[in-house]
Amino acid sequence: MKKLLILVLPAAALAADPALTIYNQNFGVVRETIPLQLKEGVNDVKFADVTVHLEPESVILRDPSGKAEIQIFEQNFRNDPVNQRMMLSLFEGKEISFRVSEPEKPDRVVKGRVIRSGYAPHNATAMRRYGRAYYQSQMATAAETAEPIIEVDGELQFNLPGMPVFPALTDETILKPELSWKLQSSKPGKLDAELCYVSGGMSWEADYNLVAPEDGGKLDLIGWVTMDNQSGKSFTNARVKLMAGDVSKIEEDQTAQYRAAAMSAIADAAGPPVTEKAFDEYHLYTLQRPLTLRDRETKQVEFVRTSAVASERVYVYDGASIDWDRWRGYDPSSLRQNDALGTQSNNKVRVMREFKNSKENGLGIPLPKGRLRFYQRDEDGQLEFIGENDIDHTPKDETIRVYVGNAFDIVGERKRTSFRVDNSNNWADESFEITLRNRKTEPVEIRVVEHLFRWVNWEIREHSDAFTKVDAQKIEFRVRLQPDEEKKLSYLVHYSW
Repeated sequence: MKKLLILVLPAAALAADPALTIYNQNFGVVRETIPLQLKEGVNDVKFADVTVHLEPESVILRDPSGKAEIQIFEQNFRNDPVNQRMMLSLFEGKEISFRVSEPEKPDRVVKGRVIRSGYAPHNATAMRRYGRAYYQSQMATAAETAEPIIEVDGELQFNLPGMPVFPALTDETILKPELSWKLQSSKPGKLDAELCYVSGGMSWEADYNLVAPEDGGKLDLIGWVTMDNQSGKSFTNARVKLMAGDVSKIEEDQTAQYRAAAMSAIADAAGPPVTEKAFDEYHLYTLQRPLTLRDRETKQVEFVRTSAVASERVYVYDGASIDWDRWRGYDPSSLRQNDALGTQSNNKVRVMREFKNSKENGLGIPLPKGRLRFYQRDEDGQLEFIGENDIDHTPKDETIRVYVGNAFDIVGERKRTSFRVDNSNNWADESFEITLRNRKTEPVEIRVVEHLFRWVNWEIREHSDAFTKVDAQKIEFRVRLQPDEEKKLSYLVHYSW
């Protein structure tokens, strides 16, 4: 029996839980609820549970009910959680204690004045906007000043005399990345504010495992989504959506469309177990249950399962082997009459797997881009890996064709048999002979692809077998071979300009 499963979020999820929409382009939209106790007038608010890769320009803080009137006078994002060198920088010019531990001796404390800490802060916004050039300048600066300088008993040393012991944290230190605001409220009261922002460090991808029987074309398909969280923050009981599609993303600036995306990704109502929906020009997949996605964790969730998908094994011989880097810089008029162009060939016959993404074929949902891995059962029932490749985002009712390797027992040969150019009358004739051999124990059909690369105006003047025109500069022959049969096909193409 065919069975298809897509995981969908129920509407009963708690509103206080975080929500994520993860894009397959290494970023995501985070939505959280922040309880605020505001007074009338100006309020200072801090929130210290955001991601390391938060994009400050994308932040939205609002009352989702629209009842409270708040105005943001100022927003600050700090991404410099305290560490040893940063603490040393706060005590530059001051004397602190250092605990010295030596083998077989009791610990002792020495006093030292911090002359230089070795701390080199960086500007995350500048890093995003100016990229590698800014990073290299930061590295150069840090390399010059990375060593701390400590004065002990009137002498300077370029290493710490022991473990620094700091009096206390200062008001300048934070333990986690932090957002803070100055908010103007028209009246006092409690408010469950919605916080939305775009963050880097999150990604997802799809993987598909397809199992074929030993002697048939029916496939079992299992699809996984793999989510990777490198954002610097863990999300507990998060409602997760996955956006599939090629979303335009400007790295150095966040435009209004991302703010709109953050505000528009709202939990769906409960529906049937198989659901997926179009969202603008993309497709949105919603996981059925809340999940916990920890920082630096990779998590997988099954999102599609179906059986008896009809598929076809396709053999393709594309014999031309042209290294276009060799011909870079040649103008088209000289290439079309160059005797050496197109004489290189290969003898590999590609093995392709082809199936239609239709409802009648057990699928019929938009499949996000990802990797397809093919397995086949041996006669003893054991699964063997037979190839893999990537697919792009594939709408429903489209055909998926995946290259999985080269045939062992099918061989092709391609050679040019003649080439004539008449520059005075602006034409060229070129002919090829293609030999195919089937060493398998069963009959096969081979699709022979030929590229008419010399010019856009062409005509097949002679051909041994029927062909079809695939596009403006490609034709295809379909040749059936019995076991141990060898066959030759030939054609002559006439170019004019």
